[in-house]
Amino acid sequence: MPRPSERGLTSVIVVTANSGLLASQCVERVLSSDTAVELILVDNASRDGHIERIHHRFSADSRLRMLRNEANIGFGPACNRGAALARGDALLFLNPDCLIEKDTIAGLRDCAERHPEAGVLGIRVLDAAGKVEAASRRREPTLRRSLNSLTGLSRLEHRFPICAGIDMPNPKASIQVEPVDAISGACMFVPRMAYDRLGGFDEDYFLHCEDLDLCRRARDAGLAVLYVPSLSARHEQGSSSFRRPLFVSRHKHRGMWRYFRKFDPAARNPVLKALVFCGIWLHFALSAPIRAWSEYRHRSR
Repeated sequence: MPRPSERGLTSVIVVTANSGLLASQCVERVLSSDTAVELILVDNASRDGHIERIHHRFSADSRLRMLRNEANIGFGPACNRGAALARGDALLFLNPDCLIEKDTIAGLRDCAERHPEAGVLGIRVLDAAGKVEAASRRREPTLRRSLNSLTGLSRLEHRFPICAGIDMPNPKASIQVEPVDAISGACMFVPRMAYDRLGGFDEDYFLHCEDLDLCRRARDAGLAVLYVPSLSARHEQGSSSFRRPLFVSRHKHRGMWRYFRKFDPAARNPVLKALVFCGIWLHFALSAPIRAWSEYRHRSR
């Protein structure tokens, strides 16, 4: 049975796994928000020492609670465990390398109140250079759209809509809120009622694509996925993925395969299903040596 929620409180859930210095900056930004927050930090067996530093630095702030897992249980499962402890009437799932602004959470709450149909809300996510990440707003990655993006056919979508890829063209400057298929998993705002209705994240994903899955299930349930371009956060992308690129890549490809089997109509065709399976894991195999070398170099420093 869902636990009672505290009205006006946003529970921010951050999952760490050897996430480095950026995690401390992320915590600082959240606790500097200009609205009521609690921060639940769920750690997946970090051994880099930064979790202990965060505890030492912020231990006097009662808004911070920490849950430490003895093993890396994956992103989605860790988010669900954090949500089980949350007291807020809204949840913000935030990557440890994503730095929000003081007004980000208040702005998301305001938008959610103006759009009660919203199940998931996202914002403009900027990379370290200040460029908007394409994942901030995107179409569902069906097989056709993925192939259009991969082959470059998506560049013709302004003339031939059937060539549309995963990435969306730039929005009009006048748009304040835009319904989309999916938003960035780096910063996902989910009203508590929507989270409970959806049953949280699918824990059969270990890492990657669980955000796409949540957005898809929200839309299937009649809830809107909204992109709010007036709010932004900086996504540094420099923590766990750089330390274990091969590990992350393997689970990313595994997530892609699960998402395809679960949602794409093409998966009902056994021939296409077999071809997609081979394509996903061939891509992983071809990229594995480079990622393994990158991981070796990182560990050798």
